[in-house]
Amino acid sequence: MMSDTFDARQFLATLSHRPGCYCMLDADGAVIYVGKARDLKRRVATYFGSKAHHPKTQALMNRMARVEVTVTGTEREALLLEYNLIKEHQPRFNVLLRDDKSYPYIHVTTEQAFPRFEFHRGARRPGSHYLGPYPSAGAVRQTLGQLQKLFRVRQCRDSYFANRSRPCLQYQIRRCTAPCVGFVSEDDYAHDVANALRFLSGKNDAVVSNLQDRMDQAAEALDYEGAAQYRDQIATIKELQSRQFVSGSRTRDADVLAVCAEHGTHCVGVLMIRGGRMLGSRSFFPRTSVHTESGEVLSAFILQHYFVHAPPREIIVNTDIEERELLEVVLADRVGHKVAIRLRVRGDRRRWLDMAATNAGQALQTRRAAGASLTAQLAALTELLGLDTPPERIECFDISHTAGDQTVASCVVFGREGAMKAHYRRFNIRDVEPGDDYAAMEQAVRRRYSRLKKGAAPLPGLVMIDGGRGQLGRAREVFADLGIDDVQLIGVAKGQGRKPGREKIYLPELEDPITLPGDSAALHLIQHIRDEAHRFAITAHRQRRGKAKRVSMLESIPGLGPARRRALLRQFGGLQGVRKAGLDDLANVHGISRVLARRIYEQVHGG
Repeated sequence: MMSDTFDARQFLATLSHRPGCYCMLDADGAVIYVGKARDLKRRVATYFGSKAHHPKTQALMNRMARVEVTVTGTEREALLLEYNLIKEHQPRFNVLLRDDKSYPYIHVTTEQAFPRFEFHRGARRPGSHYLGPYPSAGAVRQTLGQLQKLFRVRQCRDSYFANRSRPCLQYQIRRCTAPCVGFVSEDDYAHDVANALRFLSGKNDAVVSNLQDRMDQAAEALDYEGAAQYRDQIATIKELQSRQFVSGSRTRDADVLAVCAEHGTHCVGVLMIRGGRMLGSRSFFPRTSVHTESGEVLSAFILQHYFVHAPPREIIVNTDIEERELLEVVLADRVGHKVAIRLRVRGDRRRWLDMAATNAGQALQTRRAAGASLTAQLAALTELLGLDTPPERIECFDISHTAGDQTVASCVVFGREGAMKAHYRRFNIRDVEPGDDYAAMEQAVRRRYSRLKKGAAPLPGLVMIDGGRGQLGRAREVFADLGIDDVQLIGVAKGQGRKPGREKIYLPELEDPITLPGDSAALHLIQHIRDEAHRFAITAHRQRRGKAKRVSMLESIPGLGPARRRALLRQFGGLQGVRKAGLDDLANVHGISRVLARRIYEQVHGG
């Protein structure tokens, strides 16, 4: 409830008519809502007027204890501040976009003599050439496959490329021209790369024209086999063009956004068009309150999504949003080109919008069906464990290693809506006896909940340990040491033959384990969470093991620090190349003396 000590009239008297942001806080001092205003005094006053509030606003005012404001120079600055405050505080009454996964791109190493086309996700390096974004990893891999078939550009790693003495299988199946062994000239390969880039940019007419010229030149030179290859490339491109390109939209970049709502849940469907090619769609489910309007959801989505991912020149929406012109200006300032947000569209754009709305509606139905299944599983698990209410948060631990080497523990987190991947954690286990899973589990649990006790994240209602009585006992000891006594602990051990459906569930208060029937909804949820923890642990272990294989041999050489190691690996394309290098080759690397080169040579050759 609103604090009795907060005097709204006195507070409003101190407010300015300038633009800015306001934060509403509850009795505990937590920010529960962040808003932006062109006129702070006029906007904040609407919350304290006599007019009846929207149900969402009324719920907010019932929790609000005080208001804090920040005055800005312009409304544009207020919008930027609003984004940063929402990102920092995650207020419960704001629309929050839970987008924890970046878009994938195609990275082209144009600085190399024979550029490589590769999948890329994550931060983009200045000076490199990136194409995208693509809605999914599958869309990137499909496009890379098309590039291999059409233009036969390489996709192998540099270390593999630098150490070939004969062409690989990709050359044999006509997916590469084998630049690694000189089967194609640098000029001819550059033509293929240029055409691949034009193709990805939607300039298919230029690609076809270039290929026709090369086909004519090959025919005049009596190279009929080469001319036939160019002819087949042209036919394939035209066939792809008829299937993938949107009519009348060559070279157009656009995102089509459609928001759908059902029973208080909103879905924003995004249809992505780049260079006139329809790349696919992606669905987002922002966190909203029950009474949030679709326009507010879409406005918040545009603000939060396109401050992380660069917007295209055109954004098409299916519902009107507030301050559309302001958003256009702010997004244009961010990316350096004009951004238009269009609402009332016809023709092709109308069809795209209908398609995006259909996808969003389908995603809502799928999510509702999955949610119903998860709700039933949670209810069954709650009954099995004798809990008063279903756990809001479930965490599960697993251990992965290879013969005790490079041990990694995983912690996955599930909530009422499923996996919370942004909250997953992994722990590199150190200072335990190799293969001692009990000690590894104890270390992971202790490190996790020592942090949670300090407020790093809320404590879960249920903790699952992948293992039997021994691992569960170690976790109980940690919880006792930390004074955590209100969290349910269970152990999940694989049954006979390690086959699904034969798991044994260990509870601290029971002497004998529980075995559930194969069709148990509770067992299905336990298996799903346990398998996700296992997948995450194995992935983390493989990454750690791979990194150790790449650098551990070099790290033990005296005088070979990080900068020299980087120079060495960059020069030879990886550890395999270092092994093949001679003593003189090693000594020619910048910063490597002949004495150090001899140490390296002896280390990698076991001398």
